[in-house]
Amino acid sequence: MEILIKSWKEAEADAFLVRQKVFIQEQRVPAELELDEFDSSAVHVLAYQDKHCIGTGRLLNLSNQQSQIGRMAVLAKFRRKGVGKQMLRKLVDLAASQGAQEIILHSQVSALPFYEKLGFQAHGDVYDEAGIPHRNMMLTLANSD
Repeated sequence: MEILIKSWKEAEADAFLVRQKVFIQEQRVPAELELDEFDSSAVHVLAYQDKHCIGTGRLLNLSNQQSQIGRMAVLAKFRRKGVGKQMLRKLVDLAASQGAQEIILHSQVSALPFYEKLGFQAHGDVYDEAGIPHRNMMLTLANSD
């Protein structure tokens, strides 16, 4: 398996196929909510196995010190095999290399343990996003000064 970093222009076709299967078909997220205005300014990571895209996620630079991870998705038959963990680590490393001191994300409640294992902490109340219970999470990166 390899994890590649791509612009939206390079990633769109493969990333959308994964997001369509996971979010729109499996989780019933309305199609009109899946693609948004942030895709074009985000950096995307895509996981490939045998030249097929099996996972995706994105990183938005919100400010000089804060980044946001989102749209993390792995195809069903590749879950629980370390794909998401490798993509998340790549996104965290990328945020750190861009100078981020904190990374936020909106986690589906069912995915909280996944993010917690990698150091993210839940904050605030559970809320609805696209018909799915979510909770905000944050990771503070070590200051390299």
